[in-house]
Amino acid sequence: MFSKSCEYGLRAAIYIAEQSSLKKKVGLKEIANAINSPEPFTGKILQILTKNNIANSLKGPHGGFFIEEVNLKKIKLSNIVSVLDGDAIYTGCALGLKQCDHTSPCPLHTKFIEIRERLKVMLEENTLYDILYTQGEKNIFWLKR
Repeated sequence: MFSKSCEYGLRAAIYIAEQSSLKKKVGLKEIANAINSPEPFTGKILQILTKNNIANSLKGPHGGFFIEEVNLKKIKLSNIVSVLDGDAIYTGCALGLKQCDHTSPCPLHTKFIEIRERLKVMLEENTLYDILYTQGEKNIFWLKR
């Protein structure tokens, strides 16, 4: 459903958010390792995330990537998807066909509309904070898989 860039971007943002909640800044190598992504590709994704104010970066010996705590409640998953994939996830064809719309639907068109709408709601209603915390309790979930 998501592009590889978007998958890695979501993983990176969640990992950075988790580490930021522990008052840690993380470097490119650590992020790439944690999200199981090639380092150069991760670097390009992090550039996009920082350019779009999803993550912050600080250079120097005490530098790294971080997300300010106040922004954890503001940054929606839809923000991350939007900067990396645009709105194609909400408008594209389930089968990837260019000629799929309500006048010329693919076999999955009608069923996929509902899935896209539910996905959009989920991405718009959940922030990085919501992913990290359940009823104010921190979720410990980040495991290298």
